[in-house]
Amino acid sequence: MFRFFEGLVDPYATYTPTDTPPRKLWPFLWDYIVPFRWVFAATGTVAIANGALDIALIWYVGRLVDLLSTGSPAQFWASHWAEVLGVAFVVLVIRPAVGVTGVALLHNTILTNFGTMMRWRAHAHVLRQPVGWFESDFAGRIANRIMQAPPAAGEAVFQTFDAVAFASTTLVGAAIMLAGSDPRLLVPLILWFAGYIALMRWTVRRAGPASTASSEARSAVTGRVVDAYSNIHSVKLFAHTERELEYGREAIERSRTTFQSEMRIVTTMDLVLTVLNGFLIVSVIGWAMWLWYGGGASVGAVAAAAALVLRLNSMTYWIMWATTNLVQNLGTVQEGMETITQPVTLVDAPGAKPLAFTRGEVQIEGVSHHYGRGFGGLQDVSLNIRPGEKIGLVGRSGAGKSTLVKLILRFYDSESGRILIDGQDISRVTQDSLRAQIGMVQQDSSLMHRSVRENILYGFPDASEAQMIAAAKQADAHEFILGLEDPQGRKGYDAHVGERGVKLSGGQRQRVALARVILKDAPILILDEATSALDSEAEATIQDALFGVMQGKTVIAIAHRLSTIAEMDRIVVLEDGKVAEVGSHAELLALNGLYARFWARQSGGFIGMDLE
Repeated sequence: MFRFFEGLVDPYATYTPTDTPPRKLWPFLWDYIVPFRWVFAATGTVAIANGALDIALIWYVGRLVDLLSTGSPAQFWASHWAEVLGVAFVVLVIRPAVGVTGVALLHNTILTNFGTMMRWRAHAHVLRQPVGWFESDFAGRIANRIMQAPPAAGEAVFQTFDAVAFASTTLVGAAIMLAGSDPRLLVPLILWFAGYIALMRWTVRRAGPASTASSEARSAVTGRVVDAYSNIHSVKLFAHTERELEYGREAIERSRTTFQSEMRIVTTMDLVLTVLNGFLIVSVIGWAMWLWYGGGASVGAVAAAAALVLRLNSMTYWIMWATTNLVQNLGTVQEGMETITQPVTLVDAPGAKPLAFTRGEVQIEGVSHHYGRGFGGLQDVSLNIRPGEKIGLVGRSGAGKSTLVKLILRFYDSESGRILIDGQDISRVTQDSLRAQIGMVQQDSSLMHRSVRENILYGFPDASEAQMIAAAKQADAHEFILGLEDPQGRKGYDAHVGERGVKLSGGQRQRVALARVILKDAPILILDEATSALDSEAEATIQDALFGVMQGKTVIAIAHRLSTIAEMDRIVVLEDGKVAEVGSHAELLALNGLYARFWARQSGGFIGMDLE
């Protein structure tokens, strides 16, 4: 039974993603509701049937009281045995069947699949965002919204069917039943309902914004806490534990005060509702007794009215809480939508085709990029890198080296100019096919919180064990990998490296990253301070390995340690976002310009950053 209901909707079914999701709540939710629409229809029908059955049972209690109060037990049983057995069958068979169907649809079909589908699609959407988008937000806050919004949406759907549909049916049935006894009994019910709606409206109008503010405050706490944990080395190095505690306390206190505001609304709602329900109980039961006293109502009608209002009394608290939770969950969804619905701005061009790699020629034509600020970055850079040529990029921090690399990888689109690989504008080919042809080792070689094997195979998932080990050996990583063991007892290539690879030294991380790129074996190679974390002996070993890997590839290498790029075919010197000098090591020294000054002033092999 469970598998039947759990399999009614596939949360991972193929769908057509959009780069611009709806920014309003209901159009946003509708995209997720569509696959569930027939399930929702069935659930609503079952909820109505459940409510109708409950009201029918209360009505039958009143009828049963009247039947039992007239005639002897023998006469009652002789006249009504079939009716009683029929009602028993409904109670023992029909009502449980309807009830379990509703519970299974809600819990096993909707709750388990609706949030899963939303989280899956939201994660897919966020992963398609460009690098710059992630650089503008906290990873913790992004993850928090991806984790919070989908279950909140599922809970909102649950409350709609479990409470709203059921309660509506109960209320309509109550009105019909009371009117059947005496239309005048509708008067207190209508007055109570008007007050209840007014209270609900007051609560919803305040609970929604309060819930959104509370959810945003919780996300801010998560962002600050994750930021501290992610940078724990800096926190400890600068002895700023107390400062971080205070920084976190500000966000935690903000979360507390927003939650206090939310709870004040709930307490006020509960107090007013208690008064309203007291009025309902006294007025309906009192009026029914007055009618009975005057002969206008039977004992059964009084009993049914009492049972009905007592049920409404207990149900109204549940409905109000459910409605409040519904609004709170929708507030959480809206807060999550700030992340989930942001459009993907860097997309493949319409009709983009895979990059047809032939030789590895890279042409940079009049490229300018300032990150939308109007300054910094690159300014009108033109450069032609021949197939198989090895280029060194040199310049002070902020000269534009990393910006140029990011543009070649199309992490950003240049603001003007264009970049071509083998004559193809990279903005007109698919991003995945472009990056599949480029291998890169960064200065900050962060690794996945997975095993060493999984991290190396990230470069080429289909590689054999022998190929992976060969890449590790070429990166001078095999020996230290064999000696690894994580806290769970996993050893060697199965050992996990921790978040961003923190369980490895900087040099070990860089060698694993090198092995990953060696295994990828892409025809274009970008090295961004690829050996910066290595000691001199290890650097010499890796440099020999890198020169072997570079053979036949187009190479762009960024380095402050000039000795690492002295053997390049050409060296490009960037200054203030422009190409200042181009030539071989010997030619640039002979030119006696900026590069020659770097070479003369470097200390320990690094560019002197204090040059005037």
